[in-house]
Amino acid sequence: MATRRAARERALGLAYESELRGLSAAALIAELPVEPDEYACRVVLGADDHREAIDALIRKFSEHWSLERMPVIDRALLRLGTYELAWVIETPTGAIITEAVELAKQYSTKDSGRFVNGLLARIAEDVRSEG
Repeated sequence: MATRRAARERALGLAYESELRGLSAAALIAELPVEPDEYACRVVLGADDHREAIDALIRKFSEHWSLERMPVIDRALLRLGTYELAWVIETPTGAIITEAVELAKQYSTKDSGRFVNGLLARIAEDVRSEG
């Protein structure tokens, strides 16, 4: 069993490949010789299944950035993070945002960590607000 960190990293790779190849996450996973970790599958498939709602949330809270203008890695991280925030309620908000920021710093631009942090924090306030 992979750690959540490793599962999120694998989910990022799958989301990235899915977008670049124009395949659904399910079709991409079906092509793989070995299915990824259960949590990686849950997150990438969930983000793909709820893409319309997720993209609407990202658009709502991004300031001066269209979704299409964002780097592919950032877009994938935001979709995966938003899915976890809105649909995987048992996972702590801080863990989701921190890991997305670390992956952004590792795989994207020098400003991506701050960008992903700010946007996911605003989304978390909305989708995880009490009441």
